[in-house]
Amino acid sequence: MKKLLIFTFSALMLLSSCVSKKEYTALEAKQKETQDLLNTATVKLNSCLADKSAAVARTTALEEQIADLRKNNDNLTVLSAKGASNIEKTLESIKEKELKITRLQDALTKKDSITLAVVTSLKREVGINDPDIEINVEKGVVFISIADKLLFQSGSYNVTTRAKEVLAKVAKVVNSKPDFECMVEGHTDNVPYQSGVLLDNWDLSVKRSTSIIRVLQSLGVNPGQLIAAGRADYVPLVENNTAENRAKNRRTRIVVLPKIDQFYDMVEKEMKNLSAGTK
Repeated sequence: MKKLLIFTFSALMLLSSCVSKKEYTALEAKQKETQDLLNTATVKLNSCLADKSAAVARTTALEEQIADLRKNNDNLTVLSAKGASNIEKTLESIKEKELKITRLQDALTKKDSITLAVVTSLKREVGINDPDIEINVEKGVVFISIADKLLFQSGSYNVTTRAKEVLAKVAKVVNSKPDFECMVEGHTDNVPYQSGVLLDNWDLSVKRSTSIIRVLQSLGVNPGQLIAAGRADYVPLVENNTAENRAKNRRTRIVVLPKIDQFYDMVEKEMKNLSAGTK
């Protein structure tokens, strides 16, 4: 009976690891898709800004022409009804394009402003003086990297009391941002895991991720915002050739980011509006 329970638990852990890895891979692909869209949108925006500058200069010249013509009643006859109508249409088109450009700029800068606010909140809540906790931004995404010695005992996936204090501060920031997702990545060194019911470092990394997620959930974080992911020893910070380097590689990384789908839809909508306006 005991062997059957151990076998069943191991199977469940393997299934959990596979699902978490799939979710992580999907999120990574979605993030890359969004980054590509951002790059395309930036190129489009720069082109539109150049068009806007030329259009504004043309508008200024036209407005000066209208002012000069209105000062001289004799010259008003030169300005035909058709010419005046074309000028009005040009001015209206420029105003519409300016509005679309402004909305696209808002879409592109919204994520950066939100990211800055999150980093500021995290550094205030978690603190930046602890060498075992790093908070930084890579490609517009906020990362919190916590050394394993703060989170777990060696070879264990039980969260320590000190870790719960740090995670309580992280939870406070995440709870204030209901439109954010929080992905917890477990990382190990390359020493094979050979104790307990877990099979390998894949199991250990995912199990540590889910342990932290349960703590965050107990602290009031909406489980719908949480994603469990394990990277085992395949994304090291440094070579696993010394005890010190292996300690650096044993870490948990918490990725805090706006929900990709919401941001993707926002930029896509503004890109379509801008493209329609240039046809």
